[in-house]
Amino acid sequence: MAFEIFNFQYRNNPVYRKWVDALHINPAIDGAITQIPFLPISFFKTHQLTVSDALPEIIFTSSGTTGVQTSSHYVQTVEVYRRSFMAAFRLFYGDPEEWAIIGLLPSYLERQGSSLVVMADELIKASNNTDSGFFLYNFEQLKETLQRREKAGKKTWLIGVTYALIDFAEQYPMPLQHTVVLETGGMKGRKKELTRMEVQAVLKEAFALPSIHSEYGMTELLSQAYSSGDGNFKCPPWMKMLVRDEDDPLLVKTAGVGALCIIDLANFNSCSFIATEDLGRLHADGSFEIMGRMDNSDVRGCSLLSL
Repeated sequence: MAFEIFNFQYRNNPVYRKWVDALHINPAIDGAITQIPFLPISFFKTHQLTVSDALPEIIFTSSGTTGVQTSSHYVQTVEVYRRSFMAAFRLFYGDPEEWAIIGLLPSYLERQGSSLVVMADELIKASNNTDSGFFLYNFEQLKETLQRREKAGKKTWLIGVTYALIDFAEQYPMPLQHTVVLETGGMKGRKKELTRMEVQAVLKEAFALPSIHSEYGMTELLSQAYSSGDGNFKCPPWMKMLVRDEDDPLLVKTAGVGALCIIDLANFNSCSFIATEDLGRLHADGSFEIMGRMDNSDVRGCSLLSL
């Protein structure tokens, strides 16, 4: 399937084709996915990556930080994105109707073009639960909702941008036994950057939880990987991680340490083969850890430092 998508995008995405041709390589020599050229993620900042001239249904934009050029993902069909994140949620967490879905995403809600807000909004609707919804800065109401659900033993999925979760944890620490807390990363310039281990230590102590879940996603992807708190992220079947050598970007491997390359087949209308600026460790079972960022790369608005 990966090579079918590659051939489709090579034929129909002029930006990707021009870049592949400039490499002067034949990616189908031995049929290995490590031979597929991975487009630098920075192209989403400078080019419109699409396989059609049709107008996109939506343009997702990255949050970034002040003074940093942001990425734009031209999405032709929002339903493709919806099917991807809904299937991933069911794979990792089950039926949305089993949960109250709560989004603590103030900085995302306060701007346009956030793919995370679209995902959370659709999950909130799919939960069909009156306790589901977005919270901006009304922490008192969030506290009351969580306490009421905890007392009733009802499951809650709380997804939040890191700085907002820490603010809430500092003001309203409480034991949570029936709530999954999932951080998306990022201080957005609101607080001192913390490592993922430091963030999770603060949240685990405040909520008396054994683990804090994490999401690995970005504007440039229509799929997400999830960690249940052990530091290892797992991908849905249509998403795969590889690693490339920092000094030789064309040397791609299926395990080891290096800069992460992503195959996201849900991106078939843009670019499914992306060379990120994130450093990671890829395990033989396909799970991966985030180790930090490459030197001289922009600090991603939704990244956590871990070195």
